[in-house]
Amino acid sequence: MSGCPCRGELLPFYVIGGFRVVLYYLYEMNHAALAPWRAVADAGISFWRSPANPLATTQLGRSWAASLELFERTTRRYGKPEFGITDTIVDDDLVAVEEEVSLSKPFCTLVHFRKLWDGKRRQHTLLIVAPMSGHYATLLRGTVEAMLPHYDVYITDWVDARTVPLLEGNFDLDDYVDYVTDFLHHLGPDTSVMAVCQPSVPVMAAVALMNAAKDPAAPRTMILMGGPIDTRRNPTAVNRLAEEKGVDWFRNNVIMKVPAPHAGMMRDVYPGFLQLGGFMTMNLDRHLDAHRELYWHLVEGDGDSAEKHREFYDEYMSVMDLTADFYLQTVEKVFVTHDLPKGTLTHRNCRVDPSKITETALMTIEGERDDISGVGQTEAAQDLCSNLPKEKKLHYLQPGVGHYGVFNGSRFRKEIVPRIVAFVNKNADDRTSQKPAAHGRTKTA
Repeated sequence: MSGCPCRGELLPFYVIGGFRVVLYYLYEMNHAALAPWRAVADAGISFWRSPANPLATTQLGRSWAASLELFERTTRRYGKPEFGITDTIVDDDLVAVEEEVSLSKPFCTLVHFRKLWDGKRRQHTLLIVAPMSGHYATLLRGTVEAMLPHYDVYITDWVDARTVPLLEGNFDLDDYVDYVTDFLHHLGPDTSVMAVCQPSVPVMAAVALMNAAKDPAAPRTMILMGGPIDTRRNPTAVNRLAEEKGVDWFRNNVIMKVPAPHAGMMRDVYPGFLQLGGFMTMNLDRHLDAHRELYWHLVEGDGDSAEKHREFYDEYMSVMDLTADFYLQTVEKVFVTHDLPKGTLTHRNCRVDPSKITETALMTIEGERDDISGVGQTEAAQDLCSNLPKEKKLHYLQPGVGHYGVFNGSRFRKEIVPRIVAFVNKNADDRTSQKPAAHGRTKTA
């Protein structure tokens, strides 16, 4: 996973000169051409795994089924995954959870994980701002599950840009800040906001502007996790490459127009399949080994291992297009010119001044082995919020985890979540803060 929108630049061989103009069209034609063969593969899988087939349990039958599944999985277009969260445990009580749309905008849906209980209990509201960096918000499923026992959770579910008609207009970094502000207004006072990786900069900008305006809807607490606040600190390979290439390289090499028959046809985007290509080539050997292992798991009848592979890659291979304006502005302002830490970031011609943050408590979290947002890049927010009282600040460096481990996994649940809960509850309104659930767990369908 990457929270950085410039991972796709690691595939320059995909886009040579004017070839990029037709690349998206060729991608769609290739997908359409393979559709009949995928249908044949599906039929073959059903045949070789049918209980009525006496060869289904033989080495030959499993080998054929494994080969056909491998072909189908490597050639399909993966759709948007589901969150699939059905219940959670709050203070040892099993509580059903229902996913509902709280607010809908052209480029984002605000999703609420509503707890179906007697209504007498109230929890502090937490807005999780998911990254708009290629993967869907479902990548934060584990983050949502970990927060549900403690808070009334909402998440930004960003929309695939290829599905948004041109009539809806453009979407850029200013619009991103506006969306975050609108969502906070919609949720009202006594809300905290959590930004996971890429949205750290626009979320901090929105909170700074709301504090400067004395907006009563300004969040109680802002949690920034593995975010590129100042990529000059301990720059990673991705950060250095973005600076070396410059925004014009990205504009000339990775921006394409959405082809028909998608609803967003003719919209300029950074395609999800380029992002996925960048992900895959960074660790190509590991992905090849994983698919080779899947084949042998299927042949040997190791269903549990095969299912783990399916679950991971169903999420990993699901990608979305990003609007060109947002992508290029993020590359330029966050990774090339470093506008926020330099004090030159503006939002609709108004300067963003983090020193105006005086009411919203700040917690920053980093991973010791993060190779996307280097150690110190998120912590830089602590220095930028120079007028925020010391007791409203907290920085935590989690040992032994990389970028993904900052917001997911066993160490996140055991070591990071309790610190978040304690800090948020300390700064939340006494009327809404809840005692942390001692053994909170969430169930996924």
